[in-house]
Amino acid sequence: MAQVRYIVDDVDEAIIFYTSHLGFRLEQQYGPAMAILQLADLQLWIAGPMASASKPMPDGAKPTPGGWSRIVITVEGLPDLVKNLRQGGVKFRNEMVEGPGGTQILCEDPSGNPIELFQPV
Repeated sequence: MAQVRYIVDDVDEAIIFYTSHLGFRLEQQYGPAMAILQLADLQLWIAGPMASASKPMPDGAKPTPGGWSRIVITVEGLPDLVKNLRQGGVKFRNEMVEGPGGTQILCEDPSGNPIELFQPV
């Protein structure tokens, strides 16, 4: 099982996003500080501003959402999924891109963390 941590602005908002749009289920929630979500073999730990993972580093740098590192979710029927997500108000960073291994697109959670939706060839 893989575990990934994302820093988010609002844990409750992130839970709603991941469970309603991407099929995750809520395993545990630690109030507004943190939650653990599950999708197949992926555990996603979402940490809000009150979580220990969000505390500043010794040099003063503060963990924030966003960036380009991302989780990848393998899907079927990518064009239809993208259409449904767009209708649901999900933000995308790009359009679908085809490569030798398949087709991908990047959407964002409410805090701006990227999620790659990937459909293999």
